Amino acid sequence: MRIIWTKHAEERQSEWEKTLGLTKAEVENVLSSPQQVVRGDLDDFVAQSKNRSGLLRVPFRQIDNDRKVITVYWTSKVEKYWKEEDDESKI
Repeated sequence: MRIIWTKHAEERQSEWEKTLGLTKAEVENVLSSPQQVVRGDLDDFVAQSKNRSGLLRVPFRQIDNDRKVITVYWTSKVEKYWKEEDDESKI
């Protein structure tokens, strides 16, 4: 699987690296081996993993075997975004 970074996603990751120390490698690890993938807006998905007492969320678009990163963000609102197995099937 190839990871394709949009300019916006690179800028957001850079901002999160300055404030929280989130590296590009950590983001790519979440895309490659997420704890969970949930549906996002339109045809997008969100790879997410619990990280630093919060949740690292990486919205992406699946293009064949590649994943195009739409944006990157961290949130402390784990309970808002985390889906229990009963709530939504894994993608």
